[in-house]
Amino acid sequence: MTDPIVYALPTRIQRRKAADVLPFLEAYIAKKEQEIAEIEQMVERYEKRRLMEERAYQSMSAFRRLLAGKKPDHHLAVEYIHYVKKPMEKVRMLRQEIESARAIQQSSPTDLVTLSGELADEMN
Repeated sequence: MTDPIVYALPTRIQRRKAADVLPFLEAYIAKKEQEIAEIEQMVERYEKRRLMEERAYQSMSAFRRLLAGKKPDHHLAVEYIHYVKKPMEKVRMLRQEIESARAIQQSSPTDLVTLSGELADEMN
């Protein structure tokens, strides 16, 4: 009668010869490493700013600390997630992409390699 509807996710994975991909990989890896460096620099700036704020608060007199107040802990936790945890997760993902690109570099130029969606998009 009627067949059930089957939803298949579109696959963005492509297979190409390694020789077609190899010239592109050096620039791709350099770009991803640059992104990682920028993210890590942003995290370091946040941590430095946070440490300076904490030092300034601790150096205040007791009366001044009473008037100045301090950010609630849950605000600090949200800031940490936003400025440190999520960016570092992105760094981890970028490093995985770099490792897969390096694995492709190690393959023979005649081999068929599987490209991730992002790598395939950047090649096109």
